[in-house]
Amino acid sequence: MERRARDLSLLPKAHLHLHFTGSMRPTTLLELADKYGVHLPDALTGGHPPKLRATDERGWFRFQRLYDIARSCLRSPEDIQRLVREAAQEDVRDGSGWLEIQVDPTSYAPMLGGLIPALEIILDAVERASRETGLGMRVLVAANRMKHPLDARTLARLAVRYADRGIVGFGLSNDERRGMARDFDRAFAIARAGGLLAAPHGGELTGPSSVRDCLDDLHASRIGHGVRAAEDPRLLRRLADRGVTCEVCPASNVALGVYEKPEDVPLRTLYDAGVPMALGADDPLLFGSRLAAQYEIARRHHAFTDEELATLARQSVRASAAPEENKTKLLADIDAWLAS
Repeated sequence: MERRARDLSLLPKAHLHLHFTGSMRPTTLLELADKYGVHLPDALTGGHPPKLRATDERGWFRFQRLYDIARSCLRSPEDIQRLVREAAQEDVRDGSGWLEIQVDPTSYAPMLGGLIPALEIILDAVERASRETGLGMRVLVAANRMKHPLDARTLARLAVRYADRGIVGFGLSNDERRGMARDFDRAFAIARAGGLLAAPHGGELTGPSSVRDCLDDLHASRIGHGVRAAEDPRLLRRLADRGVTCEVCPASNVALGVYEKPEDVPLRTLYDAGVPMALGADDPLLFGSRLAAQYEIARRHHAFTDEELATLARQSVRASAAPEENKTKLLADIDAWLAS
């Protein structure tokens, strides 16, 4: 008798690559836009993910414009609390036991009374959502590589200052093709000296060289995306030998045109090379799928067995900033899922 596949929404896992505005439910965006009189383009109101392709400057600009419009609908502490609470609820539904949500608080400062008030509102919302849902949640503050590196240093100092309030890491997001990683080396040095993990984006819109830059210039312990490392066997060995985790977001890679089809995302290449991976949803609002769906891509399009999917889940947990007792419980729960 053929054995039924285990439910991937019940597989315990950690979610390490989820952007703040991009975590919003589409229905919430519609309600907030109506509340504030924000006109949404058809791409955000059609009930299905917008057609995106960001492999050229024009495509990235369109993607960023949609993101900015969605972010403009977050205007009050109550909106922030709702977004974070719903993101936590969605993660729990997908089997997540730990979430590190990524945010650039400067993007919300104009609406929320300044940079520090914005960050405190976000951290309060995360603490409340964690308490209400039982999901372990922390924050990764991300600088914007489209802005001046001095802005990143300010953010790094602020992130360190609030490390005892739930900030665990420091990232670098936006278009990898703009600026150089080494311009932000001082900001990452500040963050690392303050005990934060370094998790910059690299190796999605640009090739293996951007992953090497994250390692050499920013001393990354995790790489946001990193899939283009598959094009360089020596780089794969380096990532595997150093245990640097790639936060791979398959649906995002396809939606942005990095790969044509889900089966083209090099999950198997990274896995077979021994590179740790943490599958992530990136921006569900724009890409149309959440955490469990990324594991479904690995199963359906790359023939990952349940044992291999459990290994991916373990890698996500081990790469997280969760306390050891949380990791121990999640790893035991993964074993129980596999034994079921």
